[in-house]
Amino acid sequence: MTSNLIQPPSMAASRGAISRRTGNVKVLVSFTSSNGKTLSFSDNSFRLRPMFIGKVTEQSSCSSPNEQQQDEEQEQEEEEITVSHIKEELYEALKGINRGIFGVKSDKKTEIEGLVKLLECRNPTPEPTGELDKIGGCWKLIYSTITVLGSKRTKLGLRDFVSLGDLLQQIDIAQGKTVHVLKFDVRGLNLLDGEFRIVASFKISSKSSVEITYESSTIKPDQLMNIFRKNMDLLLGIFNPEGLFEISYLDEDLQVGRDGKGNVFVLERIEKP
Repeated sequence: MTSNLIQPPSMAASRGAISRRTGNVKVLVSFTSSNGKTLSFSDNSFRLRPMFIGKVTEQSSCSSPNEQQQDEEQEQEEEEITVSHIKEELYEALKGINRGIFGVKSDKKTEIEGLVKLLECRNPTPEPTGELDKIGGCWKLIYSTITVLGSKRTKLGLRDFVSLGDLLQQIDIAQGKTVHVLKFDVRGLNLLDGEFRIVASFKISSKSSVEITYESSTIKPDQLMNIFRKNMDLLLGIFNPEGLFEISYLDEDLQVGRDGKGNVFVLERIEKP
């Protein structure tokens, strides 16, 4: 068995070098984050696949079983490091943007969604609805392409009067229910907090998606309801989860999903408050 070292190409754009082999085309794509670190992944005619440019092992016909096992273990280790590194870069990119709800600069949005796509290509749970135990529990939104801008933000008082707190998703697999909770800090009413709660049911639609059906919503306390009463349709129009929801990435502590409108949601698992 011989080993060759491949030096990664220098790239600043999101798509770069292309290597070609006879009978097969493979695309190498590099993604450079804001802190200068570069992630790479490969593509073939079927599917994108993130990867590190590193040590390439050529196995000879006389490779021993032990050597082959070591190579497999090394490949598995490199794959795990890749996912870990992408998640590290994603968390770094999400700092200071308040989940993206009030808008994100285009270059930052491109960086974040590029990292999200890298994760989706490495999804360890390609058929999540067949492993519902991994979906159940409490999740906190850390990024979304849903935005509350301009007049919408003003009408909802989300400038100075009301602050938007955590957005939680509580999934009860046994009951087939999901509860979306939006926390509020209402300084204008001298309230410590309030919440907007949306209850919905879900059923499996495919191996990777569920259909969510809205059931009810409530706002507590009553003083907060008085603020939002005339804008309830607007509030529901923004945060109602009803419709098709595809789980495009799922591991033990991170979930990525896309709704029927193309919005992206990144959530991290937390203990139920």
